[in-house]
Amino acid sequence: MRKRKTLLLLLVSVAVLLSSCAGGTYVQKSPETVYDLTVLHTNDHHGHVLKFYDYPAPDNGGLPARATYVKQVRQEVPNLLVLDAGDVNTGMPESNFFNAEPDFIGYSYIGYDAMTLGNHEFDNPKEVLAAQMEESNFPFLSANIRDANGKLIATPYIIKEYDGFKVAIFGLTTKETATIGNPQIVADLTFEDEVETAKALVPELKKKADIVIALVHMGIYDDGREGLGSRWLARNVDGIDMIIDGHSHTFLEKPMVENGTYIVSAKQWGLYVGRADIKIQNMKIVDFSWKPVPINLKTREKKADGSSVFHYVDKEIPEDAQLLAMLTPYADKVEAALAEEIGTAADVFPNETVRQEETALGDLVADSMKWYAEKMNLDVDFAINNGGGIRETLPTGTITKKTIYQILPFDNSVYVITMKGSDLKGLFDYIPTVVGAGAYPQVSDGISYTIDLAAGEVKDLLIGGKPLDPNATYKIATNSYMATGGDGYVVFKNASQGYDTSMFQRDATIEYIQQLDGAIVPEIAGRVKIIK
Repeated sequence: MRKRKTLLLLLVSVAVLLSSCAGGTYVQKSPETVYDLTVLHTNDHHGHVLKFYDYPAPDNGGLPARATYVKQVRQEVPNLLVLDAGDVNTGMPESNFFNAEPDFIGYSYIGYDAMTLGNHEFDNPKEVLAAQMEESNFPFLSANIRDANGKLIATPYIIKEYDGFKVAIFGLTTKETATIGNPQIVADLTFEDEVETAKALVPELKKKADIVIALVHMGIYDDGREGLGSRWLARNVDGIDMIIDGHSHTFLEKPMVENGTYIVSAKQWGLYVGRADIKIQNMKIVDFSWKPVPINLKTREKKADGSSVFHYVDKEIPEDAQLLAMLTPYADKVEAALAEEIGTAADVFPNETVRQEETALGDLVADSMKWYAEKMNLDVDFAINNGGGIRETLPTGTITKKTIYQILPFDNSVYVITMKGSDLKGLFDYIPTVVGAGAYPQVSDGISYTIDLAAGEVKDLLIGGKPLDPNATYKIATNSYMATGGDGYVVFKNASQGYDTSMFQRDATIEYIQQLDGAIVPEIAGRVKIIK
């Protein structure tokens, strides 16, 4: 560990500048001077270390191209701040296999000033997060997470000092992590209310810096999501000049403004870097311009002969050769382990709507779980999987083990629970509340129902072709995350029996595809109907 950290410090020339004021109120040196600050930001990186396929085009994004862009901007502007709004962890195999080691090597090389803890930073044991914090040369921020002893687990804020002005950056992590995080990891953590935390902290920071930036992993939601997200934060806390957000993977064409606070977000996976060019005078923002900068993002043009041509949305950005050389060995090791071909897809299985409706990819994953349980002589009635656990599209053509590892990156096993029908009813009371969220269920053969959104209830429920019997006993295959109450599935804690097969969900899916005949076809089975 010590050798690696020394290497990082040698490779990265830009160190994190931290300063704090000892007592009193900060006074700007020259109130009439206009200062320029450029802020570059990313969010929801999710292990996308190298350029990757993003439907419908290959070779998008990647840390080496991002490094080049940041380096270019650093050379062009007098004052630069580089931030990430969380969820660096959990995504591509070259990241997952190494606990995001290549990601944090890349972030340190690029010269990030800080990142905020996202909910997916808690997918791995706490020891992994502690190592990531130790080995990165920038701070991890969060002002609202406390351990069992009441101690903050991360740096609450930093003060970044420039020539003539100061910027305060504080972090917040969605309180939803207590529900959607891995229960075995977050159970002894307290996620304090973001608004109350900010109300206490912002006045203090206003005394220490010219402007205050909230680097948050909370999400940008419609007005109906009361109590959640960065818009709610801005409306209820005065004095925040800018909110940089993550969690909802939101793409914005222009900044939002709530209560005088600018809100920005840069979608996901490093497909974009958000760029804000700010003018500061007399301890406030007097001019603000922002845009999402695509990082080698491509579009597809279909020709009359059926062939495709890909075009850059903006200009091509060369990859940083030194960083590429540092990161490529991680991918090479993964390629060697996961290159085995397991099947063929006749057409694309999209993942864009797995959080809001039944999909062919969701059917495939759920069916594989049911199939594996039955292979193990566990006679299950149906399988259920959270849509948010399906992270990538299954493209047309050859399917390798790596393909499935990208789609199902979490270390969740197939878990079989036994429940009485009377207890299982709570599951179907919960389902209508999560349409559009990561908890939205994809289900296997053996179950069908209709979600009536207006009524907020499940109708026409059939299990094995019969209505739910409160006196009957049912066996359900799910994943180990949901079985322990993850994503709000606390109803599964009422199971009378539970059995962890210890088979990773993705490996069960691989075996399932291997035993199918011919190319798999993306067909939606029609198990779930939604009435709006």
